Amino acid sequence: MYTPTARTTASRYRDRMSYDRAAAHAVLDEAYHCVLGFAVDGEPRLLPTLHVRVGDTLYLHGSTGGRPLLAARGDAGLPVCVAVTLLDGLVYGRSQFHHSANYRSVVAHGVAHLVTGEDEKRKVLTALVDKVGAGRSADSRPPSRRELAETAVLALPLREVSVRARTGGVVDEPADLDLPHWAGVVPVRLTAGLPEPDVGVTAPVPAYLRAPVSPWREPAELRGAHVLLEPLDLAHADELFAATAEPEVFAHLGNPLPAGLADMRAIVATALAARHRGERVPWVQRCARTGAVVGSTSYYEIDPQRRSVAIGHTWLGRPWWRTGINTEAKLLLLGRAFDDLGAVRVVWHTDIRNSRSQAAIERLGATREGVLRMHRQRPDGSWRDTVQFAMTVDEWPTARARLREKLRRAAPVG
Repeated sequence: MYTPTARTTASRYRDRMSYDRAAAHAVLDEAYHCVLGFAVDGEPRLLPTLHVRVGDTLYLHGSTGGRPLLAARGDAGLPVCVAVTLLDGLVYGRSQFHHSANYRSVVAHGVAHLVTGEDEKRKVLTALVDKVGAGRSADSRPPSRRELAETAVLALPLREVSVRARTGGVVDEPADLDLPHWAGVVPVRLTAGLPEPDVGVTAPVPAYLRAPVSPWREPAELRGAHVLLEPLDLAHADELFAATAEPEVFAHLGNPLPAGLADMRAIVATALAARHRGERVPWVQRCARTGAVVGSTSYYEIDPQRRSVAIGHTWLGRPWWRTGINTEAKLLLLGRAFDDLGAVRVVWHTDIRNSRSQAAIERLGATREGVLRMHRQRPDGSWRDTVQFAMTVDEWPTARARLREKLRRAAPVG
């Protein structure tokens, strides 16, 4: 526990105050930025900056030319106040007076000193980089000696610290409870968006930038003798275009034939956005022998509660048709669904005009269940009737044995 001082003792709402060390550390670690307060020639200054906690010391990032860093060079250091706030919700009362917010905040007072040792500075900057992505420091170039010299770090020992928080719901006056106005809490969360790679980046999005998800929505890497399934990434778009951009491949897909690389990148970006929303799990298909990107496939209509998933959004380059790639890809996806995720039902949808796809799905061991009339719109604007197939967990063992035998006799790939 931190010891309260005159500067950290609340004059109002003392029940919201805490001096718990673990609670303070949790807020500091979750927040990405803070506000650094200090005085310059008797005038107050506030500086938004980045921070990282290492043990019981808070480190603040800055430039060597910044006034607070210059002022902190002396032995006396720089008296500062640092504030961090996490907004958790907006509270709507029946009266305007009782509107509020749920939050967690930390205020730390003390004297900050400039970090001058190169080893300590490198350690702090590594911790700061890893805070925005665990493992990022090993996945990026470390600072050069010049860059290190241009970067300043302040160290603030965490000794005079307080935590303030509000949780819970509306606190309205009893006389207002019968008013006809909506009241309640709207939760607020900081949520990362879909990573957007810089121009020229070919490396896939690293795991530390992907939000943790249910196993049902995680594109786990799947390996077979003929095909490798790995998470689809924007970096795959160019190879996908080269391997699959043919009229026959896209004849019955929901996207029109891509006219160029930009169109294929847009198709991949749409799939990744659907994954980010939890609606789809897209994979890229690689030839296991050559490593070439040859197509894509996905889970969609993912329903863990009903233990059901659909396989689709599948396209494969013409040279790899009637090889073991498509068969083994389906075997891997079915095995993940039934054996790993505990699914009881796997579904396929295909255009009623696509007789080749219907025959291929039936060869997997799926049962035709019916036709969904005017189910989806084709790229040309016409409405398609969709044929629905499904396989149940009871049918899976027989289908698995049949597919394994088919793969044993499959044509060479590559």
